[in-house]
Amino acid sequence: MSKPHKSGFVNLIGHPNVGKSTLANALVGERLSIITPKAQTTRHRIFGILNGETEAYDYQVVFSDTPGVLDPAYELQERMLDAVRDALKDADVFLYVVELGEGPLKNEGLFKHLQTTTTPLLLLLNKIDLKDQAVLEVEVVKWQELLPQAEVIPISALNRFNLDYLMSRVLELIPEGPAYYEKDQLTDRSERFVASEIIREQILMRYQKEVPYSVEVAIDTFEEGEDIHKIRAILYVSRDSQKGIIIGHKGAAIKSVGIGARKAMEAFFQRQVHLELFVKVQPDWRDNARSLKQFGY
Repeated sequence: MSKPHKSGFVNLIGHPNVGKSTLANALVGERLSIITPKAQTTRHRIFGILNGETEAYDYQVVFSDTPGVLDPAYELQERMLDAVRDALKDADVFLYVVELGEGPLKNEGLFKHLQTTTTPLLLLLNKIDLKDQAVLEVEVVKWQELLPQAEVIPISALNRFNLDYLMSRVLELIPEGPAYYEKDQLTDRSERFVASEIIREQILMRYQKEVPYSVEVAIDTFEEGEDIHKIRAILYVSRDSQKGIIIGHKGAAIKSVGIGARKAMEAFFQRQVHLELFVKVQPDWRDNARSLKQFGY
């Protein structure tokens, strides 16, 4: 007789830069979401799929990483907020990730949803290794008052503190049901998407101020081979001046991006990568509905 099967969507919600992507990657065991010290790193909703078994049942957990909640300043950020709203609709479990000392979500409507939801809610106090016990105790009381129905769990996603307990609670809370995805599938996103995100991660790490937030990466060609992937990507910027910054003096800056991205891709795809990068100007693409649709928002 086969064992029961449990499955569910576990959706991560929180402000920018609180560690949602670090947590999602740690729970899935794969580096699916890009991580940088900058806020607004995540632009899309990304599923990370974890399959496993216990003595009592088999399971599939679909962890949904989402963009950080903020007050939208342009249309791209409004689309990012739409991805968070979608995550409120299909969750079997919410993981609301906060840093010690921060307040409720800046978007009152989203926070009200968490206050009134009947979906199981785990409030995760992340980065507790950066504060002392007295601060942690005050924070636990604060969040228990703000979200009485939530279970407050202190964690450190970076150091994997308390993640085993968190995972055990997730498995207890998800319902019985069939798998949503094939058992060998790691994410709902394509290899092309992963490649574009790896390039964007390098851009976020290597450029300052507004420049990295004005860049979108599109994969023009992606040729898969047994030994080598050949990838051609276009980096779209909003203004001519940004094109020069991205390329750098004698092409040094974009060459650095390409080297870093190629190494990261080879580690992920487990084969050689030949990568070509080009820069084009697409004026004010972040506020252009047609451009945003072209880029998958």
